[in-house]
Amino acid sequence: MKYIVVTGGVMSGLGKGITIASIGRNLKNKGYKVTAIKIDPYINIDAGTMSPYQHGEVFVLRDGGEVDLDLGNYERFLDTELTRDHNLTTGKVYQEVIAKERKGDYLGKTVQIIPHITNEIKNRIRKVAARSGADICLIEIGGTVGDIESMPFLEAVRQMHREEPAENIIFIHVTLVMEDLQGEQKTKPSQHSVKELRALGLSPKVIVARSKIPLQESAKEKIALFCDVPQELVISAYDADDIYDVPLVIEEQGLTTQLMKHLKLESCVEDNGWREMVARMKSTTDKVKLAIVGKYTNLEDSYLSILEAVKHGGIDNGCRVEVTMVEAETLEEDPAEVEKFIQFDGILIPGGFGGRGTEGKMLAIKFARENNIPFLGICLGMQLAVIEFARNVVKLEHANSTEFDEDTPYPVIDLLPEQTGVADMGGTMRLGDYEAILKEGSLATKLYGTNYIVERHRHRYEVNPDFVDRLESFGIVFSGKNKNRMEIAEIPDKRFFFASQFHPEFRSRPGRPSPPFKGLVRAMCKYRKEREGQ
Repeated sequence: MKYIVVTGGVMSGLGKGITIASIGRNLKNKGYKVTAIKIDPYINIDAGTMSPYQHGEVFVLRDGGEVDLDLGNYERFLDTELTRDHNLTTGKVYQEVIAKERKGDYLGKTVQIIPHITNEIKNRIRKVAARSGADICLIEIGGTVGDIESMPFLEAVRQMHREEPAENIIFIHVTLVMEDLQGEQKTKPSQHSVKELRALGLSPKVIVARSKIPLQESAKEKIALFCDVPQELVISAYDADDIYDVPLVIEEQGLTTQLMKHLKLESCVEDNGWREMVARMKSTTDKVKLAIVGKYTNLEDSYLSILEAVKHGGIDNGCRVEVTMVEAETLEEDPAEVEKFIQFDGILIPGGFGGRGTEGKMLAIKFARENNIPFLGICLGMQLAVIEFARNVVKLEHANSTEFDEDTPYPVIDLLPEQTGVADMGGTMRLGDYEAILKEGSLATKLYGTNYIVERHRHRYEVNPDFVDRLESFGIVFSGKNKNRMEIAEIPDKRFFFASQFHPEFRSRPGRPSPPFKGLVRAMCKYRKEREGQ
């Protein structure tokens, strides 16, 4: 097994995840099987109970693991599927070590950070890497060098460096190069960051320097001199037009070749699929406008997978999707604002939890339905579409979800039976892959090209089966089902009105878009041309 360990310095949020995903993509292009592990130093067991404002969206894996959004980037760039074990947190490590101590596994020894915590970290890394069947395992250590939370993980990989043959492990440090008021690029923070890393016994072989503009030659020379790396291994990772450009940017600087040289890897394979996909993305000339109505609109990372899936749909349809984030509560405060949706070619309601903003979202859904604007609802978006239909078409006054109103006379959305009495919040929802059987002749079947699908879920509430027949008698169709669970709702006589209980964005890939997103963008393009009289 070959290991590539990526650390970060100066500040958090530099883009280590995109860097490691890009390195993995380029190695995959050379014919290698690549896997990736994200280490998060926080004490949470997983990301499931955290607000999107803390770490961005919660990404859901096939086995139901609720993880950091970087694993979503790994899956998209590497076109792979990971598991909950690929996300390692301080909480998971300590939970396991304490459980072993209680069972007496340590034979009366004093349990300490070294060796017990570090051994647990190393064992988990090696097990995940081995089970994946990969040639190369990428390891991202979250946070910033110097953070007290990261120390056990850095010590663990230091020990791995000592235990593995030199050609089997390499360290990459991602750092920030800032500009002063005169535009000169300053390398001193990077130098101090590497100095701190060295004090911990780690010497990076590659420096990836993040900056607004390409790294100046003088800055490269300074970093190479003071951080003791060859100048060709100082990689300029400047702000790209799109994150899918990053693999090409670092490839042009020869990083993949240098990594293969150090790891003693040889390859004659060259897959140009990624480069061709980026070229298609950049060659698009048509534009459509999409409104995403949510309640975490101040932080776009809250809807990262949705934004990427929309982009994938655009690439496949040869059109660029311009996204406008709309705050749902603004619509509640001023319902007349809903009229501005007439300028958009599509409306999307994402998932979420809690009652805040739900009435505003339903105003947007009602406008899309009545004005025949292409619409996509995801998870909560589907539930709200059903509530809106029940209220305004079926005339079930005050219909609602029991999540928002326990005393609603028409609980068209209700708690999943297995959620009754659940006290713990973490990892207790309906999570991960579940199958659905699609109705013949439905929009769902046309989008997927099959009547059997598997998609990822994250929810506690669902459409109440007691109301299905009554709702369908008024024109809505539940075209995807998992036994008596409604997975998809659509209104056939609309241009595109599609909503899913699952999260199709989690399985969308560049060059292989999620069918609902591909269908939405196609409907938006067609609607735009109709409005322009083409």
